[in-house]
Amino acid sequence: MQNTGTRTPATTPTHCPYCALQCGMNLTPVEGGTVEVSERTDFPVNRGALCGKGRTAAAVLAPGARLTSPLVRSGDGALVPAGWDEALDRIAGNLERTRARYGADALGVFGGGGLTNEKAYALGKFARVVLGTSQIDYNGRFCMSSAAAAGTRAFGLDRGLPFPLEDVPRTGCVILVGSNPAETMPPSLRYFTELRENGGTLIVVDPRRTKTAEQADLHLAPRPGTDLALALGMLHLVVAEGRVDEAYVEERTSGWEEARAAAMAHWPEYVERITGVSVPELREAVRLFCAPEAAMVLTARGPEQQAKGTDTVGAWINLCLATGRAGRPLSGYGCLTGQGNGQGGREHGQKADQLPGYRKLTDPAARRHVAEVWGVDPDALPGPGRSAYELLDALGTDVRSLLVMGSNPVVSAPRAAHVEGRLRSLDFLAVCDVVLSETAELADVVLPVTQWAEETGTTTSLEGRVLLRRRAITPPDGVRGDLEVLHGLAGRLGVQKGFPTDPEEVFEELRRASAGGPADYSGIDYRRLAEENGVFWPCPAQPAADDTHTADPGTGTDTRTRTRTGTGTGSDSDSDSGSGSTDTGIGRVTRTATGTGSGMSTETGSGSSGSSDAGAGLRVAPHPGTPRLFLDRFATDDGRARFAPVTHRPSAEEPDDEYPVLLTTGRVVSQYQSGAQTRRVAELNAAAPGPFVELHPRLAARLGAADGDPLAVVSRRGRAVAPARITTGIRPDTVFMPFHWPGEGRANTLTNPALDPTSRMPEFKVCAVRVETVTS
Repeated sequence: MQNTGTRTPATTPTHCPYCALQCGMNLTPVEGGTVEVSERTDFPVNRGALCGKGRTAAAVLAPGARLTSPLVRSGDGALVPAGWDEALDRIAGNLERTRARYGADALGVFGGGGLTNEKAYALGKFARVVLGTSQIDYNGRFCMSSAAAAGTRAFGLDRGLPFPLEDVPRTGCVILVGSNPAETMPPSLRYFTELRENGGTLIVVDPRRTKTAEQADLHLAPRPGTDLALALGMLHLVVAEGRVDEAYVEERTSGWEEARAAAMAHWPEYVERITGVSVPELREAVRLFCAPEAAMVLTARGPEQQAKGTDTVGAWINLCLATGRAGRPLSGYGCLTGQGNGQGGREHGQKADQLPGYRKLTDPAARRHVAEVWGVDPDALPGPGRSAYELLDALGTDVRSLLVMGSNPVVSAPRAAHVEGRLRSLDFLAVCDVVLSETAELADVVLPVTQWAEETGTTTSLEGRVLLRRRAITPPDGVRGDLEVLHGLAGRLGVQKGFPTDPEEVFEELRRASAGGPADYSGIDYRRLAEENGVFWPCPAQPAADDTHTADPGTGTDTRTRTRTGTGTGSDSDSDSGSGSTDTGIGRVTRTATGTGSGMSTETGSGSSGSSDAGAGLRVAPHPGTPRLFLDRFATDDGRARFAPVTHRPSAEEPDDEYPVLLTTGRVVSQYQSGAQTRRVAELNAAAPGPFVELHPRLAARLGAADGDPLAVVSRRGRAVAPARITTGIRPDTVFMPFHWPGEGRANTLTNPALDPTSRMPEFKVCAVRVETVTS
């Protein structure tokens, strides 16, 4: 954990660089120039607990593990060290030449779900204002896009969890679909453990008997790609057994008749044939889900990373709506967002169809608002561009030059060998990263950028809680921040203003750009984040002298009362019970303000920033944020949630005689995403040294394979080789591979880029393969 930079003397409270839990941690300089990671018990989400990745996160700060100098491609094809001016000049020059020859849309930008809100915001602005290109998307498209599309369609708003994690142990039942938090976000497992300790039940839906499934009261192991049929079969039983909450459906939803008719075509025996889940198991799952007063459905990549992922998530939302388990205390549908800033990364403009504040790029009012903040003509903003895989697939043809920031698609993209070939075919590739990733190895210019401990910025967790990461150490010489990179490139490309390097200044602009949008951050500032341990969005800025305030539709009612006392003879008062800020669990927040002195009025409650009205002598307290959404109404035009009339359909690629087995992919506890950082940590590599093929003993016996034997997994897109790991914890018709490694064991060489028609999510989770033994 050595670092060549100087260190601040005090312990710095901050957040983990990895998953969307954004666990709190402390960083403390110690003798010998190392940084010690320690638990931070004041942050409520992880309560001090850290997984192995979090504990060892500082190891990637070491000079031997990370880049410390720009690299440029020399005449003999090697990457060699260079100065910053040379590197930035080369990038700007190539981008300008490409634009002059082929047009602005020949320039591509590919971002990442690990970028801070400030970076994601600035990157989207850079693409649209400086480059003038529509061709920008990010790797978060590969993570939560189907859940986001389904949530927006049903509720009018996408926020991963519409409630804080603290609600999970207090509900009656959780159906966890295609998620393995015991390995993907270990500190969160305590919430499910506490659920069961409190008398609640946990149902896990996963084709593998994972460590999470081992904790479940009921484990359903459907055939990969059949989660949609499973959800429809459960809804069929809800109807058939008279478990529909008719009053709720009538009062708070629309589209039920169409969705009901679709579900009734999926009778239990038919669903059993599709999924392999028995009718008694289906009935038990429905009983457990409907028995308590409150229940939740939480999905992750399993049902989402499918070519029908949006409809699959929509079917699980339908189950919640039909049983009255959405928009009520301790109930609802939620998505367990994966990447560190997977939520914020999809809110503020690095997505192909989006402007800051989760605004639509096609909305004229949104374009006008953001263009005014940016000081440009709305008509100058390009329209929506290609989605992530479609952008990567267009490299070297329509898109000739690419800037990558915080992503490693050589390992993480579907049909990865093809994507690697498209990257190699580019006229020019520039990559900003903390390490020399497999994608950076292909670049013409590589820029070494700062890491989480070396910079300040905000992220938004899976709960929708906006958090402040704090700079704890000074980066080594030769390393700059991504905001500095964008500032330097913008200036070289003729835009001298609008790209500050100070993250707080960028956040202040983001607040203005998001104001009034679905993801409204305008009432949040750095001081509040530091003082309150984060703020849940939406959090609009308060009007200066508005004695009443109602929260944005779909976010609950925020009622404020205040008493004003001045120097004159009388008072202006309006009272309500209680004082301070109270989240009652039903979406209402009540505040009471009491003023004394010369025309001054103060208001208690969370927060330190607000607006004031000097003339009226009233300072309005800031909006407290919105931990729980939809408790009064949904964020649709009419306030009703919308059912989706969905039906089961096969996966894009079904098994046949040539490819008779199903492949599904996922993560292991000691590696993260493409492994670009975690594969550089000795402790993590010792625990998870390489890829493997998990298969059932029956399949192994047919192949004549023993544990540890090399196996080749072959799909229509390529071949991957890894040792066998034989277990009864997987279906006999399915094999599993983790996707963290490059080379011959690269799982994404095999995966199918078939896209969901709504979310444009590739079908990572299911494809047809054959498995072969490998002879020396």
